[in-house]
Amino acid sequence: MPGVIVPRKAIAELSRLLEDADENVEIAVSAAKIRFGFGPGRLTSKLIDGSFPDYERVIPKDNKNVLHVETKDFAQAVDRVSTVSSDRTRSVKLALEADNLRLTVNNPEAGSALEELSVDYGGDAIEIGFNARYLLDVAQQVDGETATFRLADPSSPTVIVDEEDTRALYVLMPLRV
Repeated sequence: MPGVIVPRKAIAELSRLLEDADENVEIAVSAAKIRFGFGPGRLTSKLIDGSFPDYERVIPKDNKNVLHVETKDFAQAVDRVSTVSSDRTRSVKLALEADNLRLTVNNPEAGSALEELSVDYGGDAIEIGFNARYLLDVAQQVDGETATFRLADPSSPTVIVDEEDTRALYVLMPLRV
C-alpha cells in the first residue's frame, strides 16, 4: 500500500463509525481518494496532496542528560506551579541537578511558584523552560508510572519516552525563560 495522508476529519469519522464494529476493514486507495469498507458501510475521503514530512530528522539522537521522573508527581507539580504563569507564555522553568528537579514560575503580576521533586538524574546541571500545557499534555499520554526525559541543553529539543511503551516518543521544544 502506498504511503498516503488521510485528513484528520476522515480518521475521526472512521473511528466513530468503527467504535462498536468487530469486522475487518477493507481499504482501497487511488491517486486522489481512499475508501474504507466495513460491513454494509463505506466511507470515502479525498487524500491530502504531498508527502508526509521526514519527522525523524527532528528527533534528537544524542541527548546525554537523562531524567527519570514519576509521571503523576511531575504532572501534579507542573499543574500547581503553572497556575501562577502568565496566560500568554505558560512557561515553567525546570532546574535539574543531582537527583533534584526544581520547577519555578515567575509572573510579575501574579507572583511566583516553586516545587521541588526528588528524581533520578545524574547528568549535568541544566535549566530549561517549557510550555506547561505541553508538559501536561505529554504527561497525560504517558501510560507508565515513569517518564524518561533526554535533554541536551536549554535550546535543544527534549525527547520524552514512556517507560511502559517505548514506542511512544514525544519531542518538546524548549522556551527561553
